[in-house]
Amino acid sequence: FTERERRRARAPHPGVMSRASGKQRVCYFYDSDIGNYYYGQGHPMKPHRIRMAHNLLLNYGLYKKMEIYRPSPATFDELRKFHSDEYMRFLRHITPDNMGEYTKQMQRFNVGEDCPVFEGLYQFCQASSGGSIGGAVKLNKGTSDIAINWAGGLHHAKKSEASGFCYANDIVLAILELLKHHRRVLYIDIDIHHGDGVEEAFYTTDRVLTVSFHKFGEYFPGTGDVKDVGANAGKYYSVNFPLKDGIDDASYASIFKPVIGQIMQMYQPGAIVLQCGADSLCGDRLGCFNLTIRGHAECVRFVLQQKVPTLILGGGGYTIRNVSRCWTYESAVVLNEEISDDLPYNDYYEYYGPDYKLHYAPSGMENLNIPENLEKIKSKVFEHLRQLQPAPNVTMPAAPPPAAADEEDEDEDDPDVRVSQRGGDERQEHGAEFYSGRPGE
Repeated sequence: FTERERRRARAPHPGVMSRASGKQRVCYFYDSDIGNYYYGQGHPMKPHRIRMAHNLLLNYGLYKKMEIYRPSPATFDELRKFHSDEYMRFLRHITPDNMGEYTKQMQRFNVGEDCPVFEGLYQFCQASSGGSIGGAVKLNKGTSDIAINWAGGLHHAKKSEASGFCYANDIVLAILELLKHHRRVLYIDIDIHHGDGVEEAFYTTDRVLTVSFHKFGEYFPGTGDVKDVGANAGKYYSVNFPLKDGIDDASYASIFKPVIGQIMQMYQPGAIVLQCGADSLCGDRLGCFNLTIRGHAECVRFVLQQKVPTLILGGGGYTIRNVSRCWTYESAVVLNEEISDDLPYNDYYEYYGPDYKLHYAPSGMENLNIPENLEKIKSKVFEHLRQLQPAPNVTMPAAPPPAAADEEDEDEDDPDVRVSQRGGDERQEHGAEFYSGRPGE
């Protein structure tokens, strides 16, 4: 990959984009090694899509408007804030070379087929989780209003088990970090698959409300019925909206906006985590929805209109040229920037042929979600939401120290390494200024 991707991105002083400018302060986490992790031949999950999105984002110039950070790898201690010690030790030690010695444990931790052992597996988990925890720390400190980690959003991982291509649940770890400073956190999942790992982790608490819009019925992971509402103190704090094949932009907006609007009113979260799995897009290799990139991004836009600190994460998405286009466009939506439908030349330009456009048309597939059925489910969801207590007033103890993920931005770059052409992402660029590199370089 390019020199500009290799160099460690170091962000400006957090005060560069002041609230006075009226602009949301956005930070973005990216590890330049992420695209090198490889699940294996024929496996649909390709971390390379994150590198493709990053490269597209660079070539659109969006990097100038964000603080860019390389995440600190999540430490063993950070990972075990949710995951069991045994499971994390297993992930740390297993490699393609020694997996013969771990047959029993592989079965126990559900590692093998969907979740294969690959070179650098533990480091991949550390990078993905490090970005999400790092984003949560920035929101907690108040130095960013929105944090983005497209390498995160791995919502199926359980406390002691891999599932659905996910090993470490970066989302749960980020929410635990946010709970140090916020009484209530709202989790929203627009991946085509049910956000089961996150729902399960917070099923019995009212401090996290989880809401998932997903395909339901003979579809992985098989959970997420509208009747599943949480338990004990968390009863009615799990919201599920089951869907059928072929949902389009208009149908999706007709349920997403009223449900999220009602939740915001009733729950009043201090922070939001939005999982933007792109397998809900039309034409996905594993998906069966019919959302356009604009329709998918409309959910992001609506969530940001709530003006609550927000962590934006990736997730599923298996037609990789569509995933990278989607997350690039959603980054532009976060930044409130208009970008051209003509893709700029980039390192992966040939992937986007023959049209080389940012947007593409939905398919002619039938929408099996008839309005009356959507209305019925929406009524059930609203009925459950009416059971919510007015926003719980949790007495907050003194906030625990932030995760170590925050320390990474303090270390200086090697002063002897010349900054590449993209040195402009050393600091945010004001709309009226143009930097070709570091000031005075």
